[in-house]
Amino acid sequence: MAMLLEDQHKNYELFRDFLSTALIEKATQPEPKARRRAKSKKVTESTASRPTSENSLKDAEDLADFVEYIAAETFESLPGELKTLDYYAYSKDGDLQDRYALPFTGADVGALIPSLDPSITESLQTYGITHEDRQGIDEFLAPVLTAFMASISKLPPAPSSTKKTVTALVKRGWHREEDLQNVAWLCGACHRFVHHFASHEELARYYYTVDLLLEQDEIVQFAKWVGRLRWKGR
Repeated sequence: MAMLLEDQHKNYELFRDFLSTALIEKATQPEPKARRRAKSKKVTESTASRPTSENSLKDAEDLADFVEYIAAETFESLPGELKTLDYYAYSKDGDLQDRYALPFTGADVGALIPSLDPSITESLQTYGITHEDRQGIDEFLAPVLTAFMASISKLPPAPSSTKKTVTALVKRGWHREEDLQNVAWLCGACHRFVHHFASHEELARYYYTVDLLLEQDEIVQFAKWVGRLRWKGR
């Protein structure tokens, strides 16, 4: 990957967070139980291409390297304007809004990054992240790029919106006002995963502390992996 320019770091880190969430979800999914089938010595193409135990991402160090590699190579293939785009530039340019209308589809991804290195496709297939017959790389990247684009083109929240949220929580009797001073500091990847896991209302009502979140198996599994990724400390 070419060296990132100073004004590209923020968007790269955002993109890597969204991509890592998608990759980790795929990599940590339990393997489906094999169906019983009639005995046959014939090896089909689908069987031959299926990832083996040697091609797994169960080790956190390997997963960290894999996330970094896929994120870096894919980000480099994005249009240059997306690498530095922010809300203020996006909101003033109607052409950008038309060109990057959301949500992205697989076809949109193919048009956005036509020069993506074929080794990325091969790597994702090797580790069972994508499958040509079920979900190709364009379909896999579509929600990742949609989330990334939505994030960089979104208006930053106004200070008053936080006050309104606090008032609503107190009025509904879910929390005492003094309890709302507690803040859970999460990294970007964990923050986005938590909001993917539950809605704002569910988080405010049922999962309003780190301890409550960690009672959920899905959160524990994600935290176990992402907490050991080396790039978090950079």
